[in-house]
Amino acid sequence: MFNTYEAMIGLRYVRAKRRNHFISFISMSSMIGVALGVMALITVISVMNGFEKELKERILGMASHAVIEELNGLSNWESVMRDIKEHPQILGAAPYFHAEGMLSKDKAVNGVIIRGILPSEEKNVAIVTEKMVAGNLDDLKGSEFNIVLGSELARKLNLAIGDKVTLVAPQANITPAGILPRLKRFTLAGIFEVGMHEFDSGLVLIHMNDALKLFRKSNPTGIRIKTNDILEAPIISREIANQLSKNYWVIDWTQRHSNFFRALKTEKTVMFVILTLIVAVAAFNIISTLVMAVSDKQSDIAVLRTLGASPRSILKIFMIQGTVIGVIGIFLGIISGVWLASNIETLVPALENMLGYKFLSPDVYYISDLPSDMHWNDVIHIGVISFVLCLLATIYPALRAANTLPAEALRYE
Repeated sequence: MFNTYEAMIGLRYVRAKRRNHFISFISMSSMIGVALGVMALITVISVMNGFEKELKERILGMASHAVIEELNGLSNWESVMRDIKEHPQILGAAPYFHAEGMLSKDKAVNGVIIRGILPSEEKNVAIVTEKMVAGNLDDLKGSEFNIVLGSELARKLNLAIGDKVTLVAPQANITPAGILPRLKRFTLAGIFEVGMHEFDSGLVLIHMNDALKLFRKSNPTGIRIKTNDILEAPIISREIANQLSKNYWVIDWTQRHSNFFRALKTEKTVMFVILTLIVAVAAFNIISTLVMAVSDKQSDIAVLRTLGASPRSILKIFMIQGTVIGVIGIFLGIISGVWLASNIETLVPALENMLGYKFLSPDVYYISDLPSDMHWNDVIHIGVISFVLCLLATIYPALRAANTLPAEALRYE
């Protein structure tokens, strides 16, 4: 594709040593611009991947990968759960009861999501055991009416372990005094902190038997499932539903939290486009460099043309020059970006200690550290897109050089 002399001259023009050091400086600036753009793009995308991974783990650690439900509660749930656990891609399954209610302490009232669980089975599908900051999940025992709730909710209601709290069910009792809401006093047995406001401020856990008694139900709402692959959860859950004898509702995490994860994906895409513009700006610097180089090398171009070089060869010479500038910048950007993305979780805390300032205050943000999850596919895509932009930036100056007329270029030499 390229002759030896074309490559040799193009590489030599990368450094304008003899006549114009300013062009050499502009070439170096273009390399640094491309490198900074690529480095920023790799680092920011890796950090956004880290935030997405962290949020997925926190949400799915409490919400489960999929649920299987029946219209009026899941009858024969013990046998259904045994069948589910036989699937080779299932890591755990647990029954649950879902309802809404209010939690009251003194004059403070807060709406909550009530989840009735079996603590021994819940450990297989949720991370709540690992997130306990006070008490123990095993203290939820049938008929003892203990309760476990999130740290934000406990702080809002000013609750501590052992305190009594009233759970109000949205059902009525008919008494001689009239229709009264159904109330039950619970004892606070544990507090968890997942790091998600949705759960820490609005979710309460009670034993499933206590939940069924309080709401006068005989069957749990459904079964929560944890698979060995989050991305395959929709397929696995539907395979299980098809294997069961009855028709069940199957709801996986992509349906229950579709808007949230779609928003994350959109934000990541928009950020990728915005940061790609940084590389595009650096590519414009390559255009400026080559335009100046073409003006500086008019006599050289004329001599090459009189010696028999074709316009196509001149085009290739300056395309090689611009491409080499871009490739060196991309290479430096990838090396620095991969290093920064791999070490940002240690570099940021060190910088915070040095400055004495917390970038993501834990009082404001639930994720107070900068997580990073670098994907080599993203690195490859960034490198390819940057290379294409740099290559496109060489076309106009190279065409201008190829159209140079030898007589016009040598007229004033």
